[in-house]
Amino acid sequence: MLNLNISYDTKAYEVQPELNGQGLLTAKCAQQICRVLDEHGFVILPNLQTDEEANSGLKLVKDAIADPARERGDFASQTDILHQRRDFCPLPSTPDVLSYASLLCKRLENVLLEYCGRTRKVLEISTMTSYQGSSHQYIHRDPDGVLCMFSAVDDVSIEQGGTVFVPGTHKYSGAELKHEGKAGVFTTLFQTLSNFYVLRHNLKKVLHMRKTGEPEISKQEFHDRIFSKRYDNHQPNLANFFMRRNDLFDIFSLLPHKLLKLFMNRKYINENFFLVQTAPKKGTVILYRSDMLHAGPDNQSTKPRFFFGMSIARDVIFDEEWRNGYAPHTSLLAEPKSLGDLLSC
Repeated sequence: MLNLNISYDTKAYEVQPELNGQGLLTAKCAQQICRVLDEHGFVILPNLQTDEEANSGLKLVKDAIADPARERGDFASQTDILHQRRDFCPLPSTPDVLSYASLLCKRLENVLLEYCGRTRKVLEISTMTSYQGSSHQYIHRDPDGVLCMFSAVDDVSIEQGGTVFVPGTHKYSGAELKHEGKAGVFTTLFQTLSNFYVLRHNLKKVLHMRKTGEPEISKQEFHDRIFSKRYDNHQPNLANFFMRRNDLFDIFSLLPHKLLKLFMNRKYINENFFLVQTAPKKGTVILYRSDMLHAGPDNQSTKPRFFFGMSIARDVIFDEEWRNGYAPHTSLLAEPKSLGDLLSC
């Protein structure tokens, strides 16, 4: 994606895990992880898992997406999911799935408990798989009050579309006082600018796919990714842009007074806001706050991108909001799990 300030250097957001004799993070390491997470809104933990452990997670993901009767997520990128460019697949609460989720939670126990009480709900356990030709999501926030986890169960390259984050855009008491008391204004302007380029990038990509057949795209998918009126808040669509059917970016985002404000503040925005794109190696875990700006990029590789994902509430969450923002498997809805349940597995 061109014409945006994107960094691929993630060293400032990485903490090398240090484990004690019980296989848990040391207190000193946990404190450093929390400091990075508090400052930037996300933290990258390379080599938190062994290859064997990551392989067990990869098997869970591949087994799930190979099941034709699997449940499919419907909270984001519905057009990509419809045309099999992404597979956001909620995982059932089987012993193997809960065992792997428990492994991650136990290893991160003294970090997770800093943000989430033992009684807080596990909102979702899922796969986050993308394939060649997928769309770049709009820069967005997920529902507030959630700590999210991505486990790289295989190597993820830049071309495969590791998650992008906007450091420091997470919400907390007093966050609006940053940037000389104009954090909300500048953050919104940066999000608008970013999503303009995201829309342009996706339209150019779809037209290129249609023209060259690389990768192949059907007439129906081409139509849906440009003209469909289907609700899809995360995925760019020209018809929804002009008809104002998208909450993140529409024609009103580019009204003259907003463009003038963006132009007048362009220097400050360029110097203080940027995207960081991750490319985690196998065994890496990323923790991030749901309320920070982030997005799932498009997969430009012929190789699928695999993530195991989990989201845990940091506070009480209204059930309707839970279902609107996340896609729990029916087995998790029928028998909810808490962080404490996973820590005691």
